[in-house]
Amino acid sequence: MTQLTLNLRRWVLAQDAGGHAMWREEMLQRQAAAPRTAIVICDMWDAHWSRGATERVDAMAPVMNRVVVAARAKGVKIIHAPSDTLSFYAGTPARERARLAPVAEPPEPTEHDDPPLPIDDSDEGSDTGEARPARAWSRQHPAIEIDDMQDAISDDGREVYRLLKLWDVHQLLIMGVHTNMCVLGRSFGIKQMVRWGVSVALVRDLTDAMYNPARAPYVSHDAGTQLVIGYIERFWCPSITSDDLS
Repeated sequence: MTQLTLNLRRWVLAQDAGGHAMWREEMLQRQAAAPRTAIVICDMWDAHWSRGATERVDAMAPVMNRVVVAARAKGVKIIHAPSDTLSFYAGTPARERARLAPVAEPPEPTEHDDPPLPIDDSDEGSDTGEARPARAWSRQHPAIEIDDMQDAISDDGREVYRLLKLWDVHQLLIMGVHTNMCVLGRSFGIKQMVRWGVSVALVRDLTDAMYNPARAPYVSHDAGTQLVIGYIERFWCPSITSDDLS
């Protein structure tokens, strides 16, 4: 059984030499059996109402596909989660695999601190000036291949949980967009999985935030994304890079 070496990064509260509280980066190495590992690809749509978001997803999708293909070849399970587009996949084997997964009820969610984000995304976060119109997406980005013989498609957290139990998954990895919104907040996202007791990690080099530098804390878009990643590593779950999968 192929083993993955996951280099997990998180930030922990510690003390400096003077006894003052400080955040310290911590790296942990964990072995994960590839067939007991699953990737959720969050909301990597074919289009977005924000031009900036669309451009970054267009650039990320081929890279993500190469990582997913390599991970799948090692035995990692792949769950495609392009929210609000499941009618496009109705009746496909990958969609039916999720829809027909045996019922497995998740546990009662545990309480978990939920501090505010380090960025202001109250304007919906477009850095290219658009106001949010109606939905722009219709399917997952076509550059990301779906293997109907192995993969599953779902945008429902309870279905995803059923798949994790069916496949005896011990480690869940999440990649995709947008880090401060869907990756954290979807029913299959980090917050819900943590509250259900699922071991989850973010793939931090295959994500992007919805953040407008004209809003607090007035940093570049990339710096805003890194702030959200650091927030996740402090308060929700560790992260890895895609090098651990390819």
